[in-house]
Order: sequence, then C-alpha cells, then structure tokens
Amino acid sequence: MRFGIKEKLLWPVFLMGVLALFVFVQLAHGQGGVKEMPPPPPRWKPKPTPTPKPEPEVLDVIKTTSNLVMVPVSVTDQTGQAVQGLKIPDFRLDEEGKQQEISAIGDPEQVPLAIALLFDVSSSTSQKGFFASQQNAAATFLKLVMKPMDRAAIFTITGEATMVQPLASAETSAAKMLTIPAATTPVPTAFYDTVAAAAKYLADNAPSNYRRVIVVLSDGDDNFSSQIRDLSVASANAIVNGKETTSGMRSGLQRALQRAVTETQKRVQQADIIFYSVNPGGPSIKLNQIAMRAEQGMESIAEATGGTAFVPDSDADLQRVFRQVAAELRGQYLLQYYGDSTAAAGQFRKITVAVPTRNDVRVRARQGYYPKKEK
Repeated sequence: MRFGIKEKLLWPVFLMGVLALFVFVQLAHGQGGVKEMPPPPPRWKPKPTPTPKPEPEVLDVIKTTSNLVMVPVSVTDQTGQAVQGLKIPDFRLDEEGKQQEISAIGDPEQVPLAIALLFDVSSSTSQKGFFASQQNAAATFLKLVMKPMDRAAIFTITGEATMVQPLASAETSAAKMLTIPAATTPVPTAFYDTVAAAAKYLADNAPSNYRRVIVVLSDGDDNFSSQIRDLSVASANAIVNGKETTSGMRSGLQRALQRAVTETQKRVQQADIIFYSVNPGGPSIKLNQIAMRAEQGMESIAEATGGTAFVPDSDADLQRVFRQVAAELRGQYLLQYYGDSTAAAGQFRKITVAVPTRNDVRVRARQGYYPKKEK
C-alpha cells in the first residue's frame, strides 16, 4: 500500500494516540483495585553461623580441713591507750605450745560487730540511785561504737534471761535501752543464765563473719541461776527465819557459783565471744565478800575471752569506761591463722599471744577456742 503525503503526516499523531491510550488503560487498572505486581523479593542473604556458647568451666572443688581461726587482740600501753601500727612480725601466737604462722591481720573496720548488751535491772543495781545514768551511758555506748553494718541485741538481767530487743541497728537498740524500767520491788538475779542465753543467741543468730561481743552492765551478783537457785533460796530462807546458814550450805553455794562461772565461761568461748563487764558498784565492792566474789567471776570470763572487767570509780566515770570499750573494739588486731586440722571438734585448744618486740605493752587475747564440727 502506498501512502500519500497526508497519511504520512498523520502517522505520528496516530502513534501518540495509541501510546496515550495504553497509559490510560494502565492507570485505570491501578485505580480499579487490580492486584498490583508484588515488589521483587529481597535478595537472599545467608544466615550467619551462630557462635556456639562456651561450655561452663568445671572447677575442681578442694575441700580443706584446715581451721581458720581469728583472734581479736588488744594491745595497750601502761596508760591503757591502744598501741597501733604493729605488724605480723611483731606478734607471736602459739597453739598448744607450738608457734603458729599468722597468715593475716584483719581490719576491724571491715569486720562488723554483733553485740549483746546485758542490763541489770534487779534490785542490787536499781536501788543505787543512778539507774537513768546507767541507761544513758549504755545507749551512748551503742551509738558510739556501732557502724551501719553492726547490730546489737539487749537482754535484761532479772530472775530469768529476757531478750527485750533482738539484733538491730544502733538507733533502734539505743532507743530501746532508754525505755527499760527499773525494778520497783526486790527481784532475783539470774546473772549466769542470762550470759549463757545471750551467748547462745549470738551463736545462733549473728552472721559467721561478725565479731561477737557481750557487754554486761551489772555487779555480777547471782542468786537465781539454774545451778545455784536451790542452794541460794535455802540460804535466803534460813536468814529470813532467823537461822544461821551452816558451813556446809555456804561452801556448797560457793562451789555451785564456781561451777556456774566455769560453765558460763565455756559457753562464751564456744560461741567465739569477747566478754566485757562494767560493774556500777564502784570501789566499795572491795568491802563486801559476796560482791568481790561476783566481780571475780566476771573478771574470769573476761580474761578467758580477751575482754576486760571494769569497775568505774563513780557514776560520772561510766561514760569514760564505755568509751574505752568502744576504742578497744575498734582498735583490735584481728590475727588470723590456720589451726590444727586434726584437732577433735569440741576439744579446747589453748592459745597464747605475745608481742616479743615490745616489753612495755599489755596484750589481751582469748585464751583458746573450741574447733567447730564440719557441717
């Protein structure tokens, strides 16, 4: 077919019209809900090979039978002031007569305290006229010596052991101390039963990494603990009835009191406790045989455990004594060594501590310990 000039001129217009129609149809299909072609699938990427989790390391557990022993040691000069700055080579520590290697000296600021404060409210102390002063001195002591991690419990000494405050912070225990009422009528005194109960309480409730301390504010006179109650009551009844106590009764009571001291001392040592006593009776106790016997009982327990027995000169001297106790507890050397691993559990092991490099100091430390049974 042959086209003329006119047809040739119209041919581009025809093609443009066809193209416009094609575009129109495509747009109409898109607006009419015709399913659009899905976008091209993403390019396939290989998954990275997961890194295998390392197997947990199996550590060999070595059970040691050595017995790590910590010995709080107080070193004071001739004026009673703490001597600081001593090092391991300055000390000598023997167990059952054999010198031990001291492995470390612990920092007392890093070892918290668990204190049982025993407060005598019996007639033997409350009638002295300064009960409130004793309360204030004891409460101030707790605030002075205790750090945030330390804890204190409070027991009252009457006819039976009574815990009036479980282990708590300085604020709580000091506040409780100030609320304890004095005895208004004569009451018996179970001194040794209360000390034993406090020792058991600390052994059962104080964390093992705490230093355990008993501080007693009492004259130590006991007439109602379990080991002496019957003899004490019989003696008292004889006096009330106008009869003289027989020599056998008196000697029996004295033996019972000595047994009570020995047994209480053992319980305190078994619980790894340092014992301090503060006797508010003052120097006048030296004029009374019974009072002196009671004081000597407290001194025996204190000496065996590395503590101290104080007899303040007066009411005003109480604060000084409590400050000295606080200073000792915060300034102790905590000697650590490994005791005899073959020693039988529960068998008393005698230890001695000395400072051979200084002949002008006084050294106080526990006289021994009881190895614990393996749990």
